[in-house]
Amino acid sequence: MLASASPARLRVLREAGLDPEVITSGVDEDGVAHLPTSEAVIVLAERKARAVAGQLNRTDSRTFVLGCDSMLDLDGEALGKPVDEEEVWRRWEQMHTATGVLHTGHCIIDLATGDVACESVATTVHFGDPTKTELAAYLATGEPLAVAGAFTLDGFGAAFLEGIDGDPGNVIGVSVPAVRRLLATHGVAITDLWHLPDTATGDDQ
Repeated sequence: MLASASPARLRVLREAGLDPEVITSGVDEDGVAHLPTSEAVIVLAERKARAVAGQLNRTDSRTFVLGCDSMLDLDGEALGKPVDEEEVWRRWEQMHTATGVLHTGHCIIDLATGDVACESVATTVHFGDPTKTELAAYLATGEPLAVAGAFTLDGFGAAFLEGIDGDPGNVIGVSVPAVRRLLATHGVAITDLWHLPDTATGDDQ
């Protein structure tokens, strides 16, 4: 189960062979401003996973709920999704040719046991130097208003990044290696959850 409405996270997981059911958590993301970014994203990821786990009753089988949350740490400031277009402009004034760290918190809950495993993953992002005209065009796409840090690696915003150091999936919203490690903590191999196509019929199994 994926406790996130993010189509990017779902796409990353599907491309990695997983096929989770999506249930949006709808939790409040406030109350973490006092925490370091690496800790804040774990708190929010666990909050999301617990909210969805609380909606389910599947103790008769091994069901896992994955919650994620991402924030950009820029000069010690944690940046989530911008609230409006004015904030997007302010963000990119800060990010212009700068380097930030994108933190994504991951939390997996085993519904059968109630066990919880969490991990925060960090990826360094090097921003480019888009012009004001380019940024206006980017803002018009609506993309920067929908994502943490007001940029993406897998969309229009990729044109304005010089590069990254670390896991690219983490920047998009979910680190598959982290998911593998957390599943292993629960005693499950990620390969056991792969959704493989039937080569004979072309159907999924």
